[in-house]
Amino acid sequence: MELTALPRAFYDRPVVRVARELIGCLLVRETIEGLLVGRIVEAEAYLSQRDAACHAAAGQTRRNSSMFGPPGHAYVYAIHARYCLNAVTEPAGTPSAVLIRAVEPLAGLSGMRQRRGREAVCELARGPGRLCEAFAIDRQLDGSDLTRGTDLWIAQDGYRLSRRDLARSPRIGVTSAHDLPLRFFLDGSRFVSGPRKLHRRPVR
Repeated sequence: MELTALPRAFYDRPVVRVARELIGCLLVRETIEGLLVGRIVEAEAYLSQRDAACHAAAGQTRRNSSMFGPPGHAYVYAIHARYCLNAVTEPAGTPSAVLIRAVEPLAGLSGMRQRRGREAVCELARGPGRLCEAFAIDRQLDGSDLTRGTDLWIAQDGYRLSRRDLARSPRIGVTSAHDLPLRFFLDGSRFVSGPRKLHRRPVR
């Protein structure tokens, strides 16, 4: 399995394109017990402008400062006693990011099961909070450089999606700008966190 970190140039592009192309990539976490690996099956784009659901909509704060930094870094925030992982995109000063909503676990399942207290594979990392719990991701990883290939990164192993494999819908779990069709997911995957038929649209 090829686990070379994606280069910074991958993230230094429009956030919607990055969100779409992250589907099928591998999320990798280096832990004491070994590597945790999962294939990204669901992600949401958050825009730097005209997006009330984006954490940067009201300006830069101590909490969201990673979003304003260089592309290819992690933005990790806390919500309901759990954490959510985002990949920062576009040039520094343009606060856009992709929320990684769900992955299909591929390696390190025993550690994921222990942290999650669940046996069913489809319950380990289906949803951003569960994902971070399974992958031992917390605020200590906020600002981590995803292009270094250590601690936490995203890789491409040659897995390719066709347009028929990829679907999009409005974002879920947000109270603002929830009508924007910025949620991308692997169509038919049982590891997707939200309704697979929710206003599904083909991706062009």
